[in-house]
Amino acid sequence: MGGLITTFKRFFTNKTTVTIVGIIVGIAVLVGFYTYRVNNAVNPKKVPVATKDISATEEITQDDIEMVEISNSFLKNADVITNVNDLVGKYVSTGTSIPKGGMFYTTQIVEKEELPNSIFDEIPDGYTIYQLKVNNVSTFANSIYPGDKIDLYMDTKQNGLVVFNKFISGIEVLAVRDSSGQNVFDVTSGRTPAWLLFAVPTDMYRYLKIAEFISGINITPVPRNKLYNTESGSTEISNDQLLQIITDKTMDMGADYSNGGNNE
Repeated sequence: MGGLITTFKRFFTNKTTVTIVGIIVGIAVLVGFYTYRVNNAVNPKKVPVATKDISATEEITQDDIEMVEISNSFLKNADVITNVNDLVGKYVSTGTSIPKGGMFYTTQIVEKEELPNSIFDEIPDGYTIYQLKVNNVSTFANSIYPGDKIDLYMDTKQNGLVVFNKFISGIEVLAVRDSSGQNVFDVTSGRTPAWLLFAVPTDMYRYLKIAEFISGINITPVPRNKLYNTESGSTEISNDQLLQIITDKTMDMGADYSNGGNNE
């Protein structure tokens, strides 16, 4: 037993032996580390891809998705959705599309309400979408949001007198868009409101459109408080006198819109 221990001592105290063992251990460590890095880099992970071309604003269904294996190293540098549950029922955003076999990037996928034209799906019968031209000042520094209820005030001059009064009350704002038609609140900053979109009964829409063509008539949005939003009733014209002023000014222009625009 003592001889065996002595042999081992001699073996490990020999400089050449120690050097060789050290080189072997070092190579083994390097090989092990390299193998680990390679396996970690190429170790595939399943991600969803499109089974067909999916157009902008199209809803994504389960049938539109299949799973394929992708290198982990690629996924680390790509903002790709990896969970099917984060896709089904969502929509492809405007201005883009998903090609067949393409992965789903987070910037391409939105909720339905984020689509610019989704508001048209909820318009009740007898109502029409109207766009009111606004700016940062008339929206109280962009403080009017979708879902808020507002009143519309009209100001003009009649017989040399200034007229300013509530015109339409209880309008729910459906969207706030910039001059390019983009949702102002899709980003944290940088977009200036240019249009308020809301649905009004068709008769109200007609008067609002007529007012656009009459010089000297201004329509101003006025936001209300939260209690007003939750307890107010349906949209209604608040002032018949203002309707008559619009009609009179229209007649002065030589056109009669009182029958819906048919001047016969």
